[in-house]
Amino acid sequence: MDGTILTPILDWLDLVGIAVFALSGALVAARERQTFVTMAFFALVTGVGGGTLRDLLIGAPVFWITDPWVAAVCLGVALVAWFVPLRLYEGRAFLYADAVGLAAYAVLGSAKATAYGIPPVPAALMGIITGCVGGIIRDIVAGRPSVIMQPELYVTAAALSAALTVGGMLLVPLLALPDVAAWGAAFVAGAALRAAAIRWELALPTYGGPDRGEPASD
Repeated sequence: MDGTILTPILDWLDLVGIAVFALSGALVAARERQTFVTMAFFALVTGVGGGTLRDLLIGAPVFWITDPWVAAVCLGVALVAWFVPLRLYEGRAFLYADAVGLAAYAVLGSAKATAYGIPPVPAALMGIITGCVGGIIRDIVAGRPSVIMQPELYVTAAALSAALTVGGMLLVPLLALPDVAAWGAAFVAGAALRAAAIRWELALPTYGGPDRGEPASD
């Protein structure tokens, strides 16, 4: 991390997001009965994929190249997944952990983009990219349907955290509050929305209806 740009709080949010997404990547490989090398690859790609694209887009040094802890965390998570029985990760508990990682990454991505002088709307999009792209890469490589192709509230939760982060960072100077207030509120809101979507299976309406999306008949 660039200590002149980010704070210890954002650094910890970054590590939380990295660890959770790295674990999700390792578990995909575990379910496919892959080797440890493949599990480590999936953990790394999933953990750093979104942040790598963000840094390339905003012109920042790619974070995991300059931070000695990131790759180590990903590989360490893969090692844990290798030895822990897969059944312990089944159920909704891991989905809730993923919600925490998603919100953390969305806050981190949008806050870092804002700190680099990116305008508000692109900065919010950087938060969404940071939170979602690693999972998209994981699913494409694994040849499975991506969560973004489902109506459940996933990208929406990342968008909420990202938008609140950017908006909050614009407002907190006017309210004489620290940036951490905006980050905390954005993190809680995004994680809560994603958790609610998991608990009650909330989803956005899908495109459909009579003669919508159907090919014309001869």
